[in-house]
Amino acid sequence: MAMAYIEPAPINDKENPLESMMSRFDAAARMLGISDEMYDILKVPARQVIVGLPVTMDNGSIKVFEGYRVIHSNILGPAKGGIRLDPGVHLDEVRALAAWMTWKCAVVDIPYGGAKGGIACNPREMSAGEIERLIRQYTVAMLDVIGPDRDIPAPDMGTGPREMAWIVDEYSKAKGMTVNNVVTGKPLVLGGSLGRTEATGRGVTVAALAAMDKLRMNPYRTTAAVQGFGNVGSFAAELLHERGVTVVAISDISGGYYNSGGIDILAAVNYRNANKGTLDGFSGAEKITNEELLSLPVDVLVPAAKEDVITDDNAGSIQAKMIVEGANGPTSASADEIINNKGILVVPDILANAGGVTVSYFEWVQNRIGYKWTLDRVNRRADRIMKDAFDRVYETSQRYQVPMRLAAYIVAIDKVASTYKFRGGY
Repeated sequence: MAMAYIEPAPINDKENPLESMMSRFDAAARMLGISDEMYDILKVPARQVIVGLPVTMDNGSIKVFEGYRVIHSNILGPAKGGIRLDPGVHLDEVRALAAWMTWKCAVVDIPYGGAKGGIACNPREMSAGEIERLIRQYTVAMLDVIGPDRDIPAPDMGTGPREMAWIVDEYSKAKGMTVNNVVTGKPLVLGGSLGRTEATGRGVTVAALAAMDKLRMNPYRTTAAVQGFGNVGSFAAELLHERGVTVVAISDISGGYYNSGGIDILAAVNYRNANKGTLDGFSGAEKITNEELLSLPVDVLVPAAKEDVITDDNAGSIQAKMIVEGANGPTSASADEIINNKGILVVPDILANAGGVTVSYFEWVQNRIGYKWTLDRVNRRADRIMKDAFDRVYETSQRYQVPMRLAAYIVAIDKVASTYKFRGGY
């Protein structure tokens, strides 16, 4: 049998996400005046696992994929974080995303630590059977890492409810009983929660509306551009539209689409769903580039695509009054100062997109008590948590006279450090 090793893509970012996250962490840690010992504890991941995953491909050959799981912290509770399938996955990225999860859970005050997983592969070039064998192999390799009281995976880029169901099945077979709370983001019939699919986009909307209220912006006189029209971006656009905001631009991998009078978001969603998941050819707007979308004269900019789309190269051209980060790490650390000097209010990723992990937490709680909540209860509780978290971060930003991003890190780091001290860790 032929055997091939799938080499993870090299780190070739201008500024890799780990460095961006660490520079913000450093600034917040300095402001809090935490000790050198506590700094090291919060900086270094609790556990990093790299595994080789041999998978039989459809043509009979065997490929060995590289898989990662990083537990950044389990001080507040079990670690929590998604699993992504992407050819560009590398350890630095997974470490950064795991740390982001720690801060995100702490900001919204839920009892989780942070983790992240990834497999270096291109799922678009793999059959469903190949992906299933890969996910099951990853689950077996991580049996001593994941668990409902230790580390709870979830969907991320390239994964969804289907992959979570395979993890539940493989983990349950190993344990000899059904353990559906080993992951969140599952299909509803397998213990998934109502409201989970739209939770991140809904949280972005709640955060955006809370920020508009602080800036005294009337949603019915507000324009927005949403970069990224996947799960997060499309739901955020739809819910902002429902609340009266005029969404003038959207985009996906095929490019940007602009209509100064407002885009019919429902028509765009229906077109995407009927067009193999892409907006390519959408006729309800003028075609622009993703780069042009970022610099449109709108009130609210929602980057909901990938990391580092706003950098020191393009930050100066942003005209929005407010940036609400739907994606993880869409703004590089080098762009922060430019944006702050322009007086743009940024609702940072660890706050703005925490609606997803909040409802994941609700899913885990429902699984543990064996009882399903109504959609209304899920939404009401998630909205309250997001609004409370926004108010907490905004109040901190006012008290310390710092931007919202730094304030969010201060809130999160203070919570984790205080918990560690109460536990008597060192």
